[in-house]
Amino acid sequence: MFTTEDALDTQAAVRRANLRRALQLVFQASGTQTRAGIARATGLTAATASSLVAELIESRLVVEGEQAESTGGKRATTLSVDAAHHRILVIVVQPTSSHVALVALDGTALEAGTVTYTPETRDRVLDDTVREVAGRVGSRLLAVGVQVPGTTDGRSVLESVQLEWHDVPLAERFEAIAGAPVLLVNDVDAEAVAEAVREEAAAGYRLFIHLGGGVGAAVTLDGELAPGPRDRAGEIGHVQVVFGEAARPCRCGRRGCLESAAALGPMLGEEFTDTLDAEATRALVARADQKLIDEGARALARAIKLISALLDPIEVVIGGPATVLGPRFLERVRAETDYAARGTAQVPIRYADPRVPPSAGAAQAALTAVLGVRWSPAQLRTVSA
Repeated sequence: MFTTEDALDTQAAVRRANLRRALQLVFQASGTQTRAGIARATGLTAATASSLVAELIESRLVVEGEQAESTGGKRATTLSVDAAHHRILVIVVQPTSSHVALVALDGTALEAGTVTYTPETRDRVLDDTVREVAGRVGSRLLAVGVQVPGTTDGRSVLESVQLEWHDVPLAERFEAIAGAPVLLVNDVDAEAVAEAVREEAAAGYRLFIHLGGGVGAAVTLDGELAPGPRDRAGEIGHVQVVFGEAARPCRCGRRGCLESAAALGPMLGEEFTDTLDAEATRALVARADQKLIDEGARALARAIKLISALLDPIEVVIGGPATVLGPRFLERVRAETDYAARGTAQVPIRYADPRVPPSAGAAQAALTAVLGVRWSPAQLRTVSA
């Protein structure tokens, strides 16, 4: 039997859900949304919608703007995301440096920069960075989104070969400094999140594949990550896809792994590292052996064809440094998947959208974690670190 406390808990849960719905509607149409629009979209009464908006305004999440155009009656007051108060700190951690950005609630990057370190000074520099920002922003710091190259459960870095971290409780450490919620997100997952919300309707499965020093993947469903129960989804780099004499040795000790053919090192040569900028990577592409690049495209196409047959994604997106490989590589991948496997459909394959900064994913993940809402594609494209 339900108790009075159960009823109160249920009412509170419904209230929180309605607040998220109202806030999302403002995020989707910031500057044009109204209380009446929220009532119509949610089916709530005008009084309830006004009550929700009042609470969002009091929480400094929404602000009133100008009056909307008249529809025959009293002109309604428009609602916008309050960009003047809350802040999200974004840290994109790399082996020898981190991109750092302070983002407003409307997605605008207010500050952006880079901090550098050595493996020995990394912990101290990152802690000092969080401490400095938290000291300036204070209680306005809504959340911290930390993007890391490695597997994570959102709280700890379970394993990062690049950072040489294993079971590092980074979120707990940063929360003690920042006094705000901290969310860790894998770098490939962050890229996939940013890519998935580039469109207003992010329906269906989307397969995102990152090609760089390694190979990783992420799957989103309706714009949200679809992780596995052991936080290992997307670890496809060391699945064997090349066999026989064509199989090359992989750094993992086996032969024929996807990474041994389709990572940028095997395609462009040992000079490639993830620290190279786009211009330097293009220079490697220009003088690379096209045969090796074609072999990488073929290996990647095999993985894409198999995964696509399983998921039936709306599209496959190739991101990371591989986007500088240009149209020839992309067309080669498309050609290698362009055959009739009975019962399957041909899936569109494209490069990641260059207008969406990869660091936007960590900011989006943090926003969703604390408020349960998402930026619109236009807002997301303003986030930069």
